[in-house]
Amino acid sequence: MSGIALAAPTLLRASSYPDRNINVVIPTREGGGADRNFRAFTSIWKEKLGTDFEPGFFPGASGRVGYEIYMGKNEPDAYNLIFGNMGPEVLNWAMQEPSFDIDDYLYFGRVDTDPGALFVGAESPLQTLDDVIAEGKKRRLNVGTSRMAHPASIGLLSLGEATGADFNLIPLSGGKNTVAGAVTGEVDFSVLTSGSVIAAGDSVKTLLVFGENRVGEALDNAPDINDAFDLDLPEMLSSRAFGIHQKAVDDYPDRFEVLTRTFKETFEDERLLTAYVEGRGTPEYLNYGGIEECAEFKAAMLELGARFKPLLTGA
Repeated sequence: MSGIALAAPTLLRASSYPDRNINVVIPTREGGGADRNFRAFTSIWKEKLGTDFEPGFFPGASGRVGYEIYMGKNEPDAYNLIFGNMGPEVLNWAMQEPSFDIDDYLYFGRVDTDPGALFVGAESPLQTLDDVIAEGKKRRLNVGTSRMAHPASIGLLSLGEATGADFNLIPLSGGKNTVAGAVTGEVDFSVLTSGSVIAAGDSVKTLLVFGENRVGEALDNAPDINDAFDLDLPEMLSSRAFGIHQKAVDDYPDRFEVLTRTFKETFEDERLLTAYVEGRGTPEYLNYGGIEECAEFKAAMLELGARFKPLLTGA
């Protein structure tokens, strides 16, 4: 009898969670790719979880502002999550350590994996990869990127190392501006998450993918950098995922179990793909990942960041 009585509070806590909305920090601006991805995924997840999600947008300092707010001001009670782009945002910590311990949060739910790509404006005089490399050996080419510490930026620097072409990265703050920079000729070409390149349609032409080209003609059948130059680089991915305070996991394992279970159940719902595509997501990039997959990717980004830090910072 006493055992049942002792267990009752824990059972009640688990069964009543969540009893209010879940707040989600998004460290980029409203209306961008992360926002669309978030809304598509949570439109299904909220049914599994039995509550709604309330996003808060905190752009600034390449995502750093949002993480500092999340880790510094949000309660670690499993009612506060962060929805980040693991690739560029974890690279931030390799460039400059945050005010918090990077192990004080973890990603538990990956939504997609989206390789970076090199692309030119449709009217650019640089129409082939050979054009880019040849011109880059003659002069320094200005290259747009959404932010310096980005997997696509590392892909571009790797290309320079492999070919001897000279590239100057220019952060243009966000995907729309990075596409516009290439289209208008503000920069010679740009590198960016390939999903955003696909969304730009015929206004751009893709010449190289920093990972496997899973979509073929949608990226102009551009080759993988490893295949094109006989390299052995990891895929340079943007990868959006939900994260949570480690303390929330430790203090409320029952709540965390509900989150992870319903997150996976969302991937098993056939309506998710429809919602993802309606949110301008590329279906081939919708890709479930749990705690282990996210941890592995986080570690890989930290390793890549340390390796390429001198090229990204001039150190």
